[in-house]
Amino acid sequence: MEMKKRISLELRNRSPAEVVELVVDSCRSSDGEVEGLTEQYTGLEILSMVNIGLSSLAKLPSLPKLRKLELSDNSISGGLDSLAEKCPNLTYLNLSGNQIKELSSIEPLNLKNLKSLDLYSCDVTAADDYRDSVFELLPQIVYLDGFDQEDNEVPDSENVSDEDDEAGPPGDEEEEEDEDEEEEGSEGDEVGLSYLMKEGIQDEEDDGDYVEEEEDEEEEEEDGEADEARAQGEKRKRDADDEGDDDDDE
Repeated sequence: MEMKKRISLELRNRSPAEVVELVVDSCRSSDGEVEGLTEQYTGLEILSMVNIGLSSLAKLPSLPKLRKLELSDNSISGGLDSLAEKCPNLTYLNLSGNQIKELSSIEPLNLKNLKSLDLYSCDVTAADDYRDSVFELLPQIVYLDGFDQEDNEVPDSENVSDEDDEAGPPGDEEEEEDEDEEEEGSEGDEVGLSYLMKEGIQDEEDDGDYVEEEEDEEEEEEDGEADEARAQGEKRKRDADDEGDDDDDE
């Protein structure tokens, strides 16, 4: 995919000024120059152009907020002097896998905010006293190829800020957690309410059963009294008949 088209797709209905991070790795630059990127990307802080066939940065626009620039696996051999003017706030630059052969090629990288420089797999790394020479040439550099002057590796904390930038503004995660807790709370309330309603319905059903049992008992008592009254009436009738028979015999 051509670089211009890739950048257009990466906008995703945003204006260039709204883009903070732009990744166009493995697309194609038709003439080895930066294409489709303009000075309208005023808010851009992270730019990754890995393996896109770049040989020059002459057409890189002014990006005053750019902090991190990934340019590994291209064909850049020089022309780095424009970075000081166009990207004054650059703190991290990755030029690994490019055609940097001489120390003089990186001399223009005397950006006051540049702290980390990666030249891994560039021919310049084979030079005698390569590391000492780079640290002397660019005294503001803290980490070269991932290590400081004492060969201490870049701590994970150095990458935390970039991860935070990709994750979003501070506070978003806390807000999401609060929203999750509120959702869990509301679900709990709904469950509790449903349980109480169910209990209430069950109690009403139980009360209904109790009322029906009382009515059944009252009906049984009334039936028993009626049967007893009939039995007494029949007994009185038999007694009267027996007395009549005795009188006839006399």
